[in-house]
Amino acid sequence: MEVLGVSAVLLLACVVFFLLNILHTSRLQGKGKLPPGPTPWPFLGNILQICGKDTYKSFFKLGEKYGPIYTIYMGQKPIVILTSCDAVKEALIYNGEKFIGRGYTPLMERITLGHGLSNSSGERWKQLRNFSLMTMRNFGMGKRSIEERIQEEAQFLLEEIRKTKGHPVDPTFYFSKAVSNIIASVVFGERFEYEDKQYLYLLDILNKIFSAFSSVSVQEKDMPESEFHMDALLNTMVDFVVAGTETVSTTLRYGFLILLKNPDVEERVKKEIDQVIGQNREPGIEDRSKMPYTDAVIHEIQRFIDLIPLGLPRKVTCDVFFRDYVIPKGTTVYPILSTVLRDPKQFKNPNQFNPGHFLDANGKFRKNDGFLPFSAGKRICAGEGLARMELFLFISIILQNFSLKSVVDIEELDLTPQISGFGSIPRSYKICFIPR
Repeated sequence: MEVLGVSAVLLLACVVFFLLNILHTSRLQGKGKLPPGPTPWPFLGNILQICGKDTYKSFFKLGEKYGPIYTIYMGQKPIVILTSCDAVKEALIYNGEKFIGRGYTPLMERITLGHGLSNSSGERWKQLRNFSLMTMRNFGMGKRSIEERIQEEAQFLLEEIRKTKGHPVDPTFYFSKAVSNIIASVVFGERFEYEDKQYLYLLDILNKIFSAFSSVSVQEKDMPESEFHMDALLNTMVDFVVAGTETVSTTLRYGFLILLKNPDVEERVKKEIDQVIGQNREPGIEDRSKMPYTDAVIHEIQRFIDLIPLGLPRKVTCDVFFRDYVIPKGTTVYPILSTVLRDPKQFKNPNQFNPGHFLDANGKFRKNDGFLPFSAGKRICAGEGLARMELFLFISIILQNFSLKSVVDIEELDLTPQISGFGSIPRSYKICFIPR
């Protein structure tokens, strides 16, 4: 009887707690308060509703029910979710200063302690952002020198591909080697040989756990107002290496899988390369404006693969009045980039690969407001310019010299990601590079 009595008390306590939790949530949500959303469970919040293999699809479904702005709970913490092109742009661009903070992510906080470019906020972030942009400019970002560096690395990549003699290969580390050497020339001041064992070990770590470490020595660590100390610069260098390697190399790997699946697209790109560039010189970044179809294909690859579906979390720096709701200062906000890149208002067939999304009726390249793979606003990816140069030059140079061949029937090629959580990872495949 005593056991039954204790059980009844515990059950009653749980029911009361659950009802109080619902009451508390309902008070926070509604017009003039936090946006509405699904009722959270005690302690867990809404974690069971959003965790799974394809996390971003959960946000899509909740968006269909609650609209383009809603609230979920991770434990007891409210998180505001933005799930449309209009809502994301309104927050990140038109209210950029208010949404400029970095949202809280427990794992990254434990790793970086809030240091580094990607995970910092406030004055700390501003100092590191200015330092990073200045450093990239000093090393030739946006100038001829960085273009020449990419072209030089592309020749090393072509030589590695030629060694395959048309046999099937997994392209993962071919692209990782080339792309990482570009950012290594900025961070470390030198490139690495493709067979360097330590270099390959580093790439393997990057590919598996998205983290690597390097060090830099500075004499300002005792200045409390300065961010130029070991922890900050160490994590900023990690940001450079990880973001500068995995994002572009994964985009290339996914992009060539898409080209295998769409041989007609590959042929049209090669035809444009032959017409504009020919075979007697290497592609240059100035060619991009004369190659609208190739430019459209690269944009559509980035849109379709949806590399960072959830985007990186933001944090509001003050109480924000947003679409009849109030988002309290310090609240984490997730601008779900996947919902922007697949917004049917911006893209006619959002779930299909179609370069026509970036072409007008005359075959000229046209911009699209829904193209935000690098995010938007003042925290837009600092390496956007470098990434765009790398994608155009590497893809153009490879297709100038090789045709692509699948080792399986193209109907068997699966373009759905193997993993789609923080990042979208393509399925493993093998490809033959046939000399033209």
